[in-house]
Amino acid sequence: EKRSTKREGGYRVLFKAITQHAAGEGGQEVLESHWSSIWEACLSSIQGRGNAKPSEQYAACRVLEACSVVLGEDRDDVVETINGPLTKIVNATGRATQVRSAALRCLAMVHFICGTDCLEEGEDCGSVMDLCEKVGNENYRGEVVSPLLRATALDCWSLLSTTFHDGHIAAGDGFDDDTGLGRGLQLLPLLASCLDSSEAGLRRSAGECVSLIHECRLNLGLDGEEADNTTERRFRRGSWDGSEWEVLMDEVKQRIAELSVESSHHMSKQAKKQQRATFRDFMNTIVDDESPEEIVNWRGGKLTLNSWKEIIQLNFVRHCLQGGFQIQLMYNDTLHGVFGATFNASGTSLSQLEKRLFMSKTSEASKAADKAMTKQRRTRTNVKNHFLTADGEDI
Repeated sequence: EKRSTKREGGYRVLFKAITQHAAGEGGQEVLESHWSSIWEACLSSIQGRGNAKPSEQYAACRVLEACSVVLGEDRDDVVETINGPLTKIVNATGRATQVRSAALRCLAMVHFICGTDCLEEGEDCGSVMDLCEKVGNENYRGEVVSPLLRATALDCWSLLSTTFHDGHIAAGDGFDDDTGLGRGLQLLPLLASCLDSSEAGLRRSAGECVSLIHECRLNLGLDGEEADNTTERRFRRGSWDGSEWEVLMDEVKQRIAELSVESSHHMSKQAKKQQRATFRDFMNTIVDDESPEEIVNWRGGKLTLNSWKEIIQLNFVRHCLQGGFQIQLMYNDTLHGVFGATFNASGTSLSQLEKRLFMSKTSEASKAADKAMTKQRRTRTNVKNHFLTADGEDI
């Protein structure tokens, strides 16, 4: 096809087919049988052949990212094939920011899912983290880096750092030359500057990255029996007290506390609400040393995540798969191994009649939930208008 828009449309259809229909072992086998042709087409697009527009290049990167999740683990051949071309795209300062961001996310996902420890230096996960650290700065290769690309670089760095031991990320105090300094500690000054940025996405990525580093730091001082006790986490090995980074972390804590209650008139009401909720979660970990919690519901049960490592991995995979997230989460063996859970699609065993009785909007359960929500809404409205009445019987 000579028209770029037509090729872009084809990639969008292919992305939906891979994420929503290539589930389980059958879908993996079908994708493997067509992998060579898919890679050739995507490579031609991301290299700009045939007057490929940025939107087409972006769509091709998204297809490759989804393919990595379906192809599964222990696929160094896929990593070696994709690593070089995508690295060139990220380094190409003349490319569109969205294309470079998509290429970097695809590169991180490929290394996270398909890569192993057997890759040579320069093509391994550490080299991608080095690239993310460089791209995350204000300037890279003589050009000013856009906030979108910087935020993407921090997100990718956070994802890849979850594959390393906590000591590799947060070990060292800055004074002892015999102790290797963690990669996360070297990144703290950059993250502190990103928290002062005017871009909300960059602030969120930096806050999430700091939360992960702080969690790794705490885990260094926790024994198995003490892991559930959050009141004695401070003033022990694994805290920031007495280290070179103590003053900087105090400033970071103060900044995150400010962002959790910020009420600037330059932001919309929805944006302020979202930022407060996000940074409250960061503050609970960084300031109060509490573990986060996120619950993912799906047909057949739910998955509870209690660490920033798991939450970062989940959010990255969710962003990658989009509408196919639930189906892949139920049938993809690689994702089962990542999140340490076994899934089964119990909801698919219901008959059409049972689905209408229990899952439709007109079922008794849905009607009861609607009535309960209406009652809560009415109560909330009455509480707001309580000052208009003298007796308070309206509540």
